[in-house]
Formats: sequence, structure tokens, C-alpha cells
Amino acid sequence: MPLTLYYHPLASFCHKVLIALYENGTEFEKKLINLADEADRAELRAIWPIGKFPVIRDHTRRRDLPESTVIIEYLDRYFAGERPLIPSDWEGALQVRLWDRFFDNYVQLPMQRIVADGRGAKGDVAKERTTLKTAYDMLDEHMASRTWVASPAFSMADCAAAPALFYASCVEPIPEARAHLSAYFARLTERPSFRRVIEEAKPYFSFFPFADAIPKRFR
Repeated sequence: MPLTLYYHPLASFCHKVLIALYENGTEFEKKLINLADEADRAELRAIWPIGKFPVIRDHTRRRDLPESTVIIEYLDRYFAGERPLIPSDWEGALQVRLWDRFFDNYVQLPMQRIVADGRGAKGDVAKERTTLKTAYDMLDEHMASRTWVASPAFSMADCAAAPALFYASCVEPIPEARAHLSAYFARLTERPSFRRVIEEAKPYFSFFPFADAIPKRFR
């Protein structure tokens, strides 16, 4: 296999990369990293000393790349499939990158801080919940006349959106009044690439502090 993905099936940023890989049927092998295992932690730190996943190894080019956005950019450049995840035109690519960062910074990160609180961090997460509500409001307005969030076709931004909204909606439910956002999330959950990611994550859902909030249709 030309690629190895160091990942965990429950991790939302790993989901983002998996969706990109599955969208184009890219051949790769998986290396599951259990951060509770000292040997696994050491293996991950040997290729990325920060010790966070996902990391992908390109065996042909002898390169190791961290960070979900960077990995997808790399895949689109060197392992492009039938569905480009970043438009070739500058303006289209800019929009995809903008909304990719939106989901990572204003949906994923607040969600992760709330999850950390659920694990006993005992922090004040009111600000994070407010950020998620603001993000939901912005997305609902933005999706009023769109199918996908950043371009006419499914893109890297949608790869970021799917896991971000999946977990965020468990810790801070999407309000019923946000019909456009709810419809977009429904389209994401029907995407075969994302359905496959969720199916693979099912055995690990019990480790998610808000597991009871995961809709039954996903369990």
C-alpha cells in the first residue's frame, strides 16, 4: 500500500480524512493508535512528536504529514481521484478552505472542549456552547440555497462538516428551527463515505462521554 493512516476510529479529525479517502476510493492501510498504550504512543511520536492523529505516511515519497486539512490537500495533489475535493479555480478553492477552517475552529474545537468537560475537566464551557449556537445560526442562513457548503460539488469543507456536526449535535443539539442546517446534516449522513466512517466507529461509541446522545439510527 502506498499510504498508511495513523488514526483512531472514534476521532473526529480522523473521520475527516477517512471521508476524503473513501470519497475517491484511495488505497491505503490503517494503523489504529491507542493513546492509552505506551507502545502506540511511542510509534506515533516517532513520526509526529506532537503525538496527535491523524498522520499519513506516503511510502513512495517518504513523507509523513499531520493535520487533517494538510493531509486532504496532499491527497488531492498526489492521489487525486474522480472527485476533486478542492476546486482548481482560486475563488472556489478559497471558499472551500474558508469553510474547512470554519468547521475545524468553530464547530470541532468547541465540541472537543465540551467533551473534555464531560470527561471531568470541570471547565466553564458556556463560551463553547455559545460559539456552537452562533455557528449553527450562520450555517443555517448560509445553507438556505445550497446543497454543499462551499461549492456545487462535495468538497474538503464537507469532509470537515460531517464529523464536526455529528459530534457537535450530540453535545449541543441543532435547534429544530434551523431547518436548512438540519437538511444539510441529513445529506451528509446519507453520503456513503460518511456512513462507512460511522459504521467503523460504532464499536467505539461507548467511549464517547455523550454516547447516549448519539441518535439511535447511528448506533
